[in-house]
Amino acid sequence: MTTTTTTTTEATLLTAADLLRLYGEGVRGELIRGVLCETMPTGQEHGEIVVNLSAALWNFVNPRRLGRLTASDSGVWLDRDPDTVREPDIAFFSAERMPLSARITGYAEVAPDLVVEVASPGDSRREVHDKAHMWINHGVRLVWVVQPETRTVDVYRPGGEVATLGEEDVLDGLEVLPGFTCEVSAVLGPQAAGKESRTG
Repeated sequence: MTTTTTTTTEATLLTAADLLRLYGEGVRGELIRGVLCETMPTGQEHGEIVVNLSAALWNFVNPRRLGRLTASDSGVWLDRDPDTVREPDIAFFSAERMPLSARITGYAEVAPDLVVEVASPGDSRREVHDKAHMWINHGVRLVWVVQPETRTVDVYRPGGEVATLGEEDVLDGLEVLPGFTCEVSAVLGPQAAGKESRTG
C-alpha cells in the first residue's frame, strides 16, 4: 500500500475518531502518531493479489469459524496519544483474540494474528520490511509480505529469520492457521508474457 504523509503540527494531531470522520468525507489513509498519511490507489495487480489470497484464506477460515478476515480500509488501532491506525492489506483475527459474536463498528483494538502486506510499485523494500517489523512488534504472530516485482513472499515471525518463498513454494499457516496452505503462484496469478521473475 502506498502512502503519502500530510504535514500536521503538534497542535493539530489527529485522533482515530478524526480519521473515521475523514473516511466518511472521502479521505483514505492511515494515522501514524497523529499524522495523516493518505493512501493512494495501488493498481490492478495489487488488487488481484489481495483478492486471490483473501479468497483462499476465507475458504479456509470461514467454514471452520476460526476467526475474522478484513481487508484494506478496516484499520487497526495500534497506539494512543498520539494515535496510530494502520491498514493491512489483509488481516486475520483469531476467534480467541476477537470473538465472533463481538460487533466492532470502529477500528480493531487488538492486533491481528496474521497480516498480509502487498508491496506497491512505489514501495521500497526497506519500507515494507519496516512495516512488517512494526506489525510483529505490536503482537502479530505471522506477516506475509508479497513482492509482485520479484514474485516472492517474505515471511516474518517473532524472533525468527525472514524466509523468502518463490513461485514454486507454498505458503503455510504454521501455528497461526494450522493446515492452511496456498501455492505462491496461485496468489501471484499468471506472469505477464515477456516478464521474467527476479529473486535478487
